Amino acid sequence: MDVFGFLNLNELALGLSNLSMFPYFDMAHYIVSVMSLREQPGALEVSQRSPFACWFSSMLYCFGGAVLSALMMADAPVAPLSNTTNLLLASLMWYLVFYCPLDAVYSAASVLPVRLVLTAMKELTRTWKVLGGVTQAGKKYKDGLFVMIAVGWAKGAGGGLMSNFEQLVRGVWKPETNELLKMSYPTKVTLLGAVVFSLQQCRFLPIQTHHLIFIYSLFIVTNKTRMMLLGSSSYPFSSVETLVYKTLFVRPLNFSPLTESTQSCCSSPNHNKRNGSASAQEKKPSDANKPDQSNPKDAENSKKTD
Repeated sequence: MDVFGFLNLNELALGLSNLSMFPYFDMAHYIVSVMSLREQPGALEVSQRSPFACWFSSMLYCFGGAVLSALMMADAPVAPLSNTTNLLLASLMWYLVFYCPLDAVYSAASVLPVRLVLTAMKELTRTWKVLGGVTQAGKKYKDGLFVMIAVGWAKGAGGGLMSNFEQLVRGVWKPETNELLKMSYPTKVTLLGAVVFSLQQCRFLPIQTHHLIFIYSLFIVTNKTRMMLLGSSSYPFSSVETLVYKTLFVRPLNFSPLTESTQSCCSSPNHNKRNGSASAQEKKPSDANKPDQSNPKDAENSKKTD
């Protein structure tokens, strides 16, 4: 892009696209993922009661995206666990976060500056996962736009999309926390990245890959850092997203053309006149049996007969 050439960002974008994720960025991803699991309600009790269930849940947090994308691509779901080095590294991070003496690792990683750095490194790995899923689907299904979006989304946010299965491992069942019913911020931003990278791979978006990697990585890192510093779960485009959602998908459920027309007919003047005349006609037969109280003689005669 001309903007990158004008700002001398081409070399920075190329350097970021050639950056290796192993071992430091992968280690940050494992630490933050296991810390997220530890902060779930009841996770510490599960770690004391069943370490194997805790370890399995941690591996789903770390490799859930790769497992889900493998299932979607008709590959073996255990294929992501075939990399012994990454599996041992993730297991080491799990043990240090849950069972380190005096909670030294968890306490040190929970300090805000350290947590910011680790989270930023984890968000960078999200970019490579989304791009990897889109590229993997594009090789098998060329120009399959929706397949590329689905696989890239699954590989980048598989841990959140598999949250209900992970909760079952810990003995928890909360179907209302399904990510498809109420998407969290990581799931939404991963879906956005999957759409953008899929459009770029299908040549609908005229931009080079390393430039898009730089823009998307800068967006998710700065946005996540801002959210952590402000301590809020809202992001810059949340109000725009709510407005678009309500405009396109939300409609009043209590609206009925038949009900509205009936109410308008009932409230019309002619209808009220007809109701008034009908009520008057109903009252006449009953009033005919009553004596006319306006005539004094009739009133006295009625008293005598009583």
